[in-house]
Amino acid sequence: MSGLIHSTAVIHPQAELADDVRVGPFCVVGANVKIEQGCQLDAHVVIEGHSHIGPNNRFFPFSCIGAEPQDKKYRNEPTELRIGTDNTFRENVTVNTGTVQDLGYTAIGDHNWIMAGVHIAHDCIVGNNTIFANAVALAGHVKVDDWAILGGYTLVHQFCHIGAHAFCGMGSVINQDVPNYVVVSGNIAKPHGINSEGLKRRDFDEAQISLIKKAYRILYRKEFKLNDAIIEIQALNDHRGTLDSLVAFLSQDHHSGIIR
Repeated sequence: MSGLIHSTAVIHPQAELADDVRVGPFCVVGANVKIEQGCQLDAHVVIEGHSHIGPNNRFFPFSCIGAEPQDKKYRNEPTELRIGTDNTFRENVTVNTGTVQDLGYTAIGDHNWIMAGVHIAHDCIVGNNTIFANAVALAGHVKVDDWAILGGYTLVHQFCHIGAHAFCGMGSVINQDVPNYVVVSGNIAKPHGINSEGLKRRDFDEAQISLIKKAYRILYRKEFKLNDAIIEIQALNDHRGTLDSLVAFLSQDHHSGIIR
């Protein structure tokens, strides 16, 4: 074994690890795992299932990655977990593979910061540059778009969709979709404006933020039906297409509706 792999680690001979992958004490890596260059597994990390781990990911102690889905319909099908690049998985994070009833895989993109005790269930799709604070739990089939932030102990019901740049406050219980840019909090979560501070940090200018606020008022303050609100927001859009992604989000099918 490589000098970068601790003598107490158990690596299945069929597992594929890049030459520079660091594996700490008492880690376990299964037969169908592929780990690309620059990854680090601290002590007691388990990576199993049909899991493809992209470059430069770090897994802190007691992460359990690629375990079978917590779904009674699962019958040992070779479903997958796909993880991109430059993600951080803190202590006790659990991420499950997908199911054949949906996508057949769970996917996590790039540059995500996933804090201690987070659970990401089967068939979830997580984009890029998200932050999941401690003990966030995603049920199955949840989608979280780029730059979303989920505060500590946020719970997300199955099939919900969290839009790009949304912010879910600490302890939120999410049982409907959260549109792009919107701040929600509470049990059950309710809307509380837009994520202005986050947008400033991501180089949205004052004109764009003002436009997003106007779109929020149309969606939440004018008592429009959703289809009518979409028409009004489209008419408000600027030449840069600032509201394009919001309109696209609102125009999708929503399994349980959107938070309004």
